[in-house]
Amino acid sequence: MSDIFREVDEDLRRDQIMKFWKRYGGLVIGAAVLVVAATAGNVGWKHWQTTRMEERTAVLSAALSKLRPVDENTPPDTKAAADALSAASATLGAGHADVARLYEAGLRARDGQRDEAVKLYDQVAGTASADGMLRDLATLMSVQLQLDTGDAAALRARLTPLLKQGNAWKASATEASGLLAVRAGDHAAAAALFKELSEDSTAPQALRARATELAALFAATK
Repeated sequence: MSDIFREVDEDLRRDQIMKFWKRYGGLVIGAAVLVVAATAGNVGWKHWQTTRMEERTAVLSAALSKLRPVDENTPPDTKAAADALSAASATLGAGHADVARLYEAGLRARDGQRDEAVKLYDQVAGTASADGMLRDLATLMSVQLQLDTGDAAALRARLTPLLKQGNAWKASATEASGLLAVRAGDHAAAAALFKELSEDSTAPQALRARATELAALFAATK
């Protein structure tokens, strides 16, 4: 008797499955196809991203390779490298293009093209989509190039966000702020900033040592 009930039960289940499949089979297949397509698309997207990243890195590396001297008697061609970086930044995507501009700005500054370097740094600093740390670095480098020529108050204002605790460039920004205070004749503010830097355990030792001397110097001339 139990075998009969089991067979009936199996027949009912089979009928239910067939009815379900007739009604929803197309949707099930469609959903399965979408899942496979989505998975394949995700894998493909990641592969494309990796490939693009490798291509952009290669372009950046090729431009920087021009800094390698042909031999020990030949200095690196900084102009050729800067020009190559300029051309590369126009084709690279966000991130890599910002790095290319930072490198180019450094080379322009090294070759005495300060105005061109400042423009490049300010371009990166003003790019909303750029990495925050890169924007802050670009701001710092722009200010440092203008320490002896730019408006001291305006430059100090630009450094203010970098002086917050935890900012990667806080130590260098503090030193630059102190030097701008000296330029403005505010020796008391300069002494305070240099003292703060000298006591900052997270700052590089070279900066702390220099700040200690400057703090003592301007404390005596308040």
